[in-house]
Amino acid sequence: MRLPRKRTSPVAQLSLEEVFLAEESPLLRYAFGLLGRRELAEEVVQDAFLKLHEHWDEVEIPRAWLFRCVRNFSFNILRKNKRETLEETPEKRDSDLEGPDHELGRLEAVGMIQMLISEMDERDQSMVRMKYFQDLKYQEIADKLEMSVGNVGYRLHHLLKDLGERLRKSGISHF
Repeated sequence: MRLPRKRTSPVAQLSLEEVFLAEESPLLRYAFGLLGRRELAEEVVQDAFLKLHEHWDEVEIPRAWLFRCVRNFSFNILRKNKRETLEETPEKRDSDLEGPDHELGRLEAVGMIQMLISEMDERDQSMVRMKYFQDLKYQEIADKLEMSVGNVGYRLHHLLKDLGERLRKSGISHF
């Protein structure tokens, strides 16, 4: 009597190296968005991959597992830094009164936004950066991308709408 063969999903067939090559850059962007420091982001991503290596046989969806791991490691660093900062400064600022959970939620949202923007095609990324990071007017964006002003407005509207929907789906509704 033969035992039934165990089916393996396409994810199970990926090697750790393939996951690393596919996910390192998005994870670094996500960690940088949360932490704001490249060296900390690199450390967190490295730690996440080391932990994935330890649990490789148990993990079914490496990408999701890695993002959660990076988020948790980043939050641990932020909590530790927040405690150290509060111990060093006796006076309270308004942001301290909101609490660390609010700050962590805001940082998670920023990291998620940066990750979602990085997944857009190059032209859409450029358009979002020009509008919201360089504060360019629609006409300036249209000139640089050789588009009409109406198309720039239309495209940005739909990009932001899609971004908002994807944030809600990821559990981030406000920050």
